[in-house]
Order: sequence, then C-alpha cells, then structure tokens
Amino acid sequence: QVQFVESGGGLVRPGGSLRLSCAASGSIFSIIAMGWYRQTPGKQRELVALVSSGGITTYADSVKGRFTIARDNAKNTVYLQMNSLKPEDTAVYYCNDYRQVATAAYPAWGQGTQVTVSS
Repeated sequence: QVQFVESGGGLVRPGGSLRLSCAASGSIFSIIAMGWYRQTPGKQRELVALVSSGGITTYADSVKGRFTIARDNAKNTVYLQMNSLKPEDTAVYYCNDYRQVATAAYPAWGQGTQVTVSS
C-alpha cells in the first residue's frame, strides 16, 4: 500500500497562500484518483479536491476558485495550491487514494499537515 506524507502547512494570514505537497512512497501512476481532505476537530473529514488520472478535477464548493489540485506522476507527488485563504480553511489537511477512502473499512491516513489561517 502506498503511503503519503503531507507537508507545506503553516500559519498564514487571511488572503494569503500556501502550497501543500503530498509525497507518495511509491508510484501513483495507477491510482485512478487522488484527493486532498481536511479535518477540523469536531467535524467529519471532508473531501476538498480531487484529481483523476485523466486530469479531471473537482472541488468542494467552499474552495472553488481558490484551490487548485495537481498531480505529478513522474515525481509521485500531489499538490494543493491554496490561495485567498480564509480562517474557515483552518484544518489538518490530508491526501489519499480516493478509491481507498471510498471503499476501505479503515483507510490509512498519514499525519497530515496543519493549516492555520489567522490574523
């Protein structure tokens, strides 16, 4: 099973930007869809953005127009460019294989990376 390590989070002011990286331990070439998720204490983990092997992207309504997901199969890395950040974007962000999350009883999650948007 491919493992993922998230990085790039930090403290940023409202309106600022961050780029998150998701480094995979193995090839992601055959992974049909990679997703970025986020979770805030007390809330269920939610899908933020999704990119398919064909390059089709989808976004949660709350981040449309502000976030961009991309994958570089050659580098086994998935990115999330986050612009115009809002305090409500504060969360721990995770990446994962979308199919595994959707089908596995206990999908494996990495440590995630903390994003805090505050003045």
